[in-house]
Amino acid sequence: MEIKTATSAGFCFGVKRAVDTVYEQIEKGKKIYTYGPIIHNEEVVKELAQKGVIVIEKIEELDDLLEGTVIIRSHGVAKNVYDKIRERGLECVDATCPFVMRIHRVVESESLKGNKIVIIGNDGHPEVEGIKGWSVSKTEVIESVEEAQNFECEIAQKVCIVSQTTFNHNKFQELVEIFSKKGYDISVVNTICSATEERQSEAKSIAKEVDSMIVIGGKHSSNTRKLFEICSKECEYTYYVQTLEDLNLDLPKSVKLVGITAGASTPNNIIEEVQNYVRINF
Repeated sequence: MEIKTATSAGFCFGVKRAVDTVYEQIEKGKKIYTYGPIIHNEEVVKELAQKGVIVIEKIEELDDLLEGTVIIRSHGVAKNVYDKIRERGLECVDATCPFVMRIHRVVESESLKGNKIVIIGNDGHPEVEGIKGWSVSKTEVIESVEEAQNFECEIAQKVCIVSQTTFNHNKFQELVEIFSKKGYDISVVNTICSATEERQSEAKSIAKEVDSMIVIGGKHSSNTRKLFEICSKECEYTYYVQTLEDLNLDLPKSVKLVGITAGASTPNNIIEEVQNYVRINF
């Protein structure tokens, strides 16, 4: 069995930076909290929990903390979370991905100008929730063609469009094209991470040429789900697994070449385990 693994598979810059930040703080011997799971990978979160790291899910939980270090997750958070941490007198260590932080600055600045903010992304995703929390006015989240077509606002209202960093690049362009035909005064800031574009492009390319494709990543990872969607369109036998334990391949005998890619929150050791298992057992 021949295996082709994407060179872009695994931790991206922002994720590695966030995970490294947590381990650096652990070494200091302080009580560590992360605001939300530091990244969308259950295996990494479990490992950190074993080292005493506690995950805070809601802003109200900060009211119960008297001391300790709160690390902001890689997905970023709303402005009021920072305000609450300062109000409580807690130490704040910011591990927000710099690419996400850039979106916060754009949204804050453009909303202060009175511009309508449109976020192209998955409503409810923690990154999108954080972005919304930097606007001084109500934002609108658009994910589908139908939502873009139904979007309306005052014709004189200026519209600023940004994107979730892990959104599908081609779909983003499709939705922006719909907005551009509506006659609004729009400014588009393509905030999709360049690493995301590269990862999606490489995954699509590999999926086109292999007999089967394996996509590795956390169940709640938005960027991994998008990789799976992209690969599924190109390769009939595409599988989504979180760890080696999830790998139950039912491959036709004709399969000779298997492709492997992984989301931005997938540790290298899990990728290597899957690679080795396929190589030895098929």
